[in-house]
Amino acid sequence: FSPCFNLAFSTSLRPPGLGMSFFTMTFGVISNLTALAILFKSRVRFRRQSKTPFLILTVALLIADLGGHLIPGSFAMSLHINNMYQPKPEMPNETLCQIFGASMVFFGLASLLLGCGMAVERVVAICFPFFHAATITKGHARRLVLSLYFLALSIAILPLFIGRYIAQHPGTWCFLPIQFPHSRRDRSMALVFSCLGITALTFSLLCNILSGLVLLRARRKAQYVNTKSDSTCARRPSTASSTSVFCSLDVEMMVQLAVLTVMSCVCWGPFLVHILVLQSNQSSVGLPEGPDRFLLLGLRMASWNQILEPWVYILLRRTVLCGGPVHGEQAAAGGSVAGLGQSRFTPTLPRSVRLSGYCLWS
Repeated sequence: FSPCFNLAFSTSLRPPGLGMSFFTMTFGVISNLTALAILFKSRVRFRRQSKTPFLILTVALLIADLGGHLIPGSFAMSLHINNMYQPKPEMPNETLCQIFGASMVFFGLASLLLGCGMAVERVVAICFPFFHAATITKGHARRLVLSLYFLALSIAILPLFIGRYIAQHPGTWCFLPIQFPHSRRDRSMALVFSCLGITALTFSLLCNILSGLVLLRARRKAQYVNTKSDSTCARRPSTASSTSVFCSLDVEMMVQLAVLTVMSCVCWGPFLVHILVLQSNQSSVGLPEGPDRFLLLGLRMASWNQILEPWVYILLRRTVLCGGPVHGEQAAAGGSVAGLGQSRFTPTLPRSVRLSGYCLWS
């Protein structure tokens, strides 16, 4: 380890208490397990409406968040407990620090990449529903999850061979060399982590904007077709049909995904941008003196992303937003949002709903 660590650990900025660390880890684990249980109960609804690929990606994201609390959280707890019985903070064991740092990079990147994968899956399902229904299968979703996991793992273990992980202030976590003197390869690894995370967030944001615009256009066309069909049959427009558009599974997933993206940008953005700025300025400005307090604050904000993400699936559900499940024909109509993302149009659906998927492309 570099002698500069002694400068970082000798400052008065103290780490959060053991009780707070234990609370955040426990609360995060319980939140992710609760969200996984809710998705397990909803699996039949997703499969019936050809949304299994999105379900697989969502489960993979929650598993990554769960692992991000259990594994790095356990390492952090052990360091907290060890420092409680020391007169002053000590540097973590080198082997422990390498594993700790690799786990933080892996679970952090896995969460960002899976969120981006979910956004791409939704934009394909909404913008190209027939291609998605005929081509994208559960096998494609599983291979995508494994590929994203492998990419995150490759970047996480790469510093073990061509770089290093070092203890960060205040001695309770390990990460890539960001602030202290390091080689060009160490600096490159920090840039790769930061740039890949920012790219995933940006791509997710763009995909969600496009998906939202297409869904809004589809909803307007569906309302127009329903109104025209009902007037032709001399019937009044059904308010239940209008409600089903608002409470459809496609809209439910898009609301969840949009909130996830905004939350990830708020939580992860400061940490990733700060790393990028530090690496860009070090050659011209030089290294800052003493510990970087903003870096520790950014890390705490990023850790809360994995705590808040499961609550998106707990609170932003159709049964919560719409006051209960949609049954019968309303559920069938609401599950397609004008036929988008549906593998087939069943003859039991109203004709206006079956035709609305084609109206989108007219």
